[in-house]
Amino acid sequence: MNALELLLNRRSASRLAEPAPQGEVLDNIIRAGMRAPDHGGLQPWRFVIIEGDARSRFSDVLLAAAIDADKDESIQEKSVKGPTRAPMIITVIAHCTEHHKVPHWEQVATASCAVQAMQMAAVAQGFNGIWRTGFWTEHPLVREAFGCREQDKIVGFLYLGTPVTPPTKVKVPEISSFVSYF
Repeated sequence: MNALELLLNRRSASRLAEPAPQGEVLDNIIRAGMRAPDHGGLQPWRFVIIEGDARSRFSDVLLAAAIDADKDESIQEKSVKGPTRAPMIITVIAHCTEHHKVPHWEQVATASCAVQAMQMAAVAQGFNGIWRTGFWTEHPLVREAFGCREQDKIVGFLYLGTPVTPPTKVKVPEISSFVSYF
């Protein structure tokens, strides 16, 4: 699959199994994230890999956040089960710095672009994933667990693994609804 086909057929996979990306494949995924547009060369991203037993520790953090936020039982259950839905999770953090030319929002956008690039690199190498967020990205217990500073933002959790089923086709809307000319 060439790069254009990859981008035009992008589809997340929520059902993921072993194996997870490892070695050079994982390095390529991280390197792709580090090639995201980066005004000012600030490299405003941090990647925290969660796999193996660390997934249950991550689950404990998510559950503690759900309980602290007084979330209902279904969200608490999702907190416990979520991290087992993929063999690897990469937490992507916008590691923002004060900069006279590059505002905070732009650094968050850069880290978000890194997630997209990483997922596409995974797909290009035979894996797939899904980018997940939720209230957890803002919760103080989760932020603390990942060493976030006040100015940092968790932009998401990239669940990665081997797709269990082939990606479904999505009807692509006609582009004219989204495009205008100035």
